[in-house]
Amino acid sequence: MTILFRRINPAQKFHITKRQIAKFLRIPESLIVKIESWLYVLFVHRLDKGGQFISYRKLEQWKNAVACQLQKCSTREQLQKLWNAITFDHTHHKNQYIVSVLLFLENIWFKCLEAIPETPQIQDVVMTPKLISECDR
Repeated sequence: MTILFRRINPAQKFHITKRQIAKFLRIPESLIVKIESWLYVLFVHRLDKGGQFISYRKLEQWKNAVACQLQKCSTREQLQKLWNAITFDHTHHKNQYIVSVLLFLENIWFKCLEAIPETPQIQDVVMTPKLISECDR
């Protein structure tokens, strides 16, 4: 399980309906008997096929959950760490991702990066009298 997967925790946090799965699989809802949320995948009991596994990473909820995590980052360091986890997860589980997801997340990441001001370097900080007196202590 990757860092990103543990952070998102889809088995515990996603509420997935028959309608969503039917739409994803492009089948009538009536063909779905039951949906089981397993730790790493969904198991869909179908009338026509028996059972079918679906990766959480292929679902719209996964994309939205990751985007939400990006938007929660308050520092560039947090954002970069999360982006590294996303690219690692995508690289190692590429077949579980829909092609457009990484591009979508990259756009969110870039917007978040622009929204967070850069942390000033030590030499860029102007020494005010208050800072000077605190430094002398």
